[in-house]
Amino acid sequence: MNNKISVVVPLFNEEGNVVKLHEKIVYACEKLGVKYEIIFIDDGSDDNTIKKAKKLSPLTLIEFRKNFGQTAAFDAGFKVANGEIIVTMDGDLQNDPADIPLLLEKIDEGFDVVAGWRKKRQDSIEKKIFSRGANLLRKLLLKDSIHDSGCSLKAIKTEALKNIDLFGEMHRFIPATLEFDGWRVGEVEVSHYPRLHGKTKYNWKRGVKGFVDMVFIWFWRSYSSRPIHFFGGTGLSFIFIGTLILIWMLIEKIMFDSSISERIWPLMGVFIIILGVQFLIFGLLVDIIIKNYYKAQGRMNYSVRKVNKL
Repeated sequence: MNNKISVVVPLFNEEGNVVKLHEKIVYACEKLGVKYEIIFIDDGSDDNTIKKAKKLSPLTLIEFRKNFGQTAAFDAGFKVANGEIIVTMDGDLQNDPADIPLLLEKIDEGFDVVAGWRKKRQDSIEKKIFSRGANLLRKLLLKDSIHDSGCSLKAIKTEALKNIDLFGEMHRFIPATLEFDGWRVGEVEVSHYPRLHGKTKYNWKRGVKGFVDMVFIWFWRSYSSRPIHFFGGTGLSFIFIGTLILIWMLIEKIMFDSSISERIWPLMGVFIIILGVQFLIFGLLVDIIIKNYYKAQGRMNYSVRKVNKL
């Protein structure tokens, strides 16, 4: 029999939190009265996190050879989880396992993914400002239906994660990715506490990586089934602009007898046309690559909820 719940938690230098976190997760899951498993992924800690984690039970402990990042840790946890529902959270005790029932109640309402919303965040002013800016960009690009993609406390039906492999900082965009595939995404307000032990792992480098991943997901969400529309449309626009420039130069030469040999515009026109042709060719190549990707995965760019035979 499968576990009802798999709680997946990445850890990196959390020796001051790991024991208390495990205790809180066990208490919350026992109170629910369902079968559960706890999966900790040690992301290359160089303190006593592993030593303390090995004394805990019940626990599945995955040890990375070095620090690969939170997204890789979540992916590794997803691949060994046996639960019907996967609950994710941070290992710093800023998320509260007591909120797990709130997520599951929302799942029972018919949602496939439920994200936590840290409405009252207990972080530094700098982190809050950066997070709000990132959320604004996410809303503009991804147009997802949640407020707080950075909250790691989430509940996700395992079936929704079958076709997802995570890279970079993409764990924070799981709801947006699944919503694009047609899964129902909801959110609930959850508690958030200040970090008491250890140091935050968030820095500007992770922010930049997250932005790049956001752009990738925007492109995939908008053009994964039709990349030629993006690159082809851009290419044709460049060709049109370049052609207009050359026509304008030709009119000046013929009608006004202007000297264009020492002007940059003829070269600009030719350059823009060549750039447009390159975009067209690139669009064709990307279109072929993406179609081969779907073929290799044995899937298509759509998702079927169920088939009703009436």
